[in-house]
Amino acid sequence: MSELDEIYQEVVMDHNRRPRNFRKPEGVYQSVEGYNPFCGDRYTIYVKLEDGLIADIGFHGAGCAISKASTSMMTEVVKGKSVAEAEELFDAFHQMVTREPGTDFDPDEKLGDLEILSGVSEFPIRIKCATLSWHTLRAALEGREESVSTE
Repeated sequence: MSELDEIYQEVVMDHNRRPRNFRKPEGVYQSVEGYNPFCGDRYTIYVKLEDGLIADIGFHGAGCAISKASTSMMTEVVKGKSVAEAEELFDAFHQMVTREPGTDFDPDEKLGDLEILSGVSEFPIRIKCATLSWHTLRAALEGREESVSTE
């Protein structure tokens, strides 16, 4: 196993075992449930907005290691960001994991540790696992109330 593969495994397993922001924030928030019927991943994202910023974010639910790690990492990177910045992160993350397998990826400084998930693009069946929470976050930021599905 290469050093990069080992780092990937360590980061994903750490976020899977000890997910960050795995809680329901206090106070008023927008929440949306996301569901991946292919593998059963199901998360509710809770977003507390104040003055156009993501003041707090949390999540509940269950899913595979990739989906939980992606959700945990997402909550860390978007907390404190503006809605526009969160949208930019969504776009950069989505481009990274949905690119054609084997194509080069020009790292985006905004993504930080999320770049460790770039290898998901090599496994198309896992892309939905990695992006479920991101689509759910987008729905919450748009004020939608209906559940999000990867199908």
